[in-house]
Amino acid sequence: MSQLVSRALFDQVMVPNYNPQQFIPVRGHNSRVWDQQDKEYIDFAGGIAVSALGHTHPSLITALKNQAEKLWHLSNTCTNEPALRLALKLCNASFAEKIFFCNSGAEANEAAFKLARKYAYDNFGEHKHEIIAFEQAFHGRTLFTVSVGGQPKYRKGFEPVPAGISHVPFNDIEALKAAISEKTCAVVMEPIQGEGGIIPAKPGFLEQVRALCDQHNALLVLDEIQTGVGRTGKLYAYMHSNIEPDILTSAKALGGGFPIAAMLTTDKCAQSFGFGTHGSTYGGNPLACAVAEALLDEVNQPELLELVTQKSQLFFAELEKINQKHHIFKALRGKGLLIGAELIEPWHGKAAKFLAQAKDQGLMMLVAGPNVLRFAPSLIIPDEDIKLGMQRLEQAIDQLIKIGPENC
Repeated sequence: MSQLVSRALFDQVMVPNYNPQQFIPVRGHNSRVWDQQDKEYIDFAGGIAVSALGHTHPSLITALKNQAEKLWHLSNTCTNEPALRLALKLCNASFAEKIFFCNSGAEANEAAFKLARKYAYDNFGEHKHEIIAFEQAFHGRTLFTVSVGGQPKYRKGFEPVPAGISHVPFNDIEALKAAISEKTCAVVMEPIQGEGGIIPAKPGFLEQVRALCDQHNALLVLDEIQTGVGRTGKLYAYMHSNIEPDILTSAKALGGGFPIAAMLTTDKCAQSFGFGTHGSTYGGNPLACAVAEALLDEVNQPELLELVTQKSQLFFAELEKINQKHHIFKALRGKGLLIGAELIEPWHGKAAKFLAQAKDQGLMMLVAGPNVLRFAPSLIIPDEDIKLGMQRLEQAIDQLIKIGPENC
């Protein structure tokens, strides 16, 4: 006799590093999700910027089914057709000349940071090993990536962490100038800080960082785990600027929900990952690459990317309407469909309360720290779902305002 699958079972059998909400989604279509009780939710979360084409997109289903009937897995002693096709398309669509596939954003960043150090070692010597990143950044949960990430709360209890890593304030070029040196092998940054509160790089900041890296023979590593694959209205967010990185990491939306990640780099840098220097058992898995190829074919189209910009404008307009009525947001920021709404000071520390109340109203959304509501829906979310979701968000805000921040 099988045991009832409920939220209580999580507490019984799962490690308590997560605290999921009390409902369990069981099916989804486009930008709507239904739970075990068949309650409907509008999905403004997108699996944390993952479900770029929403739920059960027919192109992804077809790609997965077709590949599932051919070949699931090979060791990395062989390559496969889906991986090679996907790698070629990523190269053709970006600055990249070489690709490394793995399973998650953290793994892609781990590979990027290792490659940066190995490149510096090969070309300049062992003294050039220091990595500079930014405060409030997030780059993953492995020991190396959590060390490069600029949020001490994620490192606490796991020390000692890898050495040779420092952090400077984001968007502060003078602080970076003071920190960078001939020992610096790489500067690592998100074009828009995600977990740090949806903080975009200031206009011109990427170009200034690129110039400093060139001056000091340091690599520029862009973490586009969250901003990549159409999220900002370009295939990758660096494309809004006039620069190219040396290394870029991509995951989340790349597989539309199927686990896959990629590190993109140049021929020059790739040479330092010679035979046997790095690897991944599942990296380049045929199933994952087939799905990602289908997703890339859908997303990397001018019409869809323009649609992201249009839907972003609607999102911001609807949030402005809510704010004009309730005066709940201190700032609205972001680009494309990666949007943050910072709460006013009396509500600081209460962002999770909005997430829970929105759930009760039939809306799935996110937070980016304790003060910011985060929205990262499907890139093709219907306009009517945006408007309905905003109605539900306003209902949630109404309920919380009645309670008041002091009672939450």
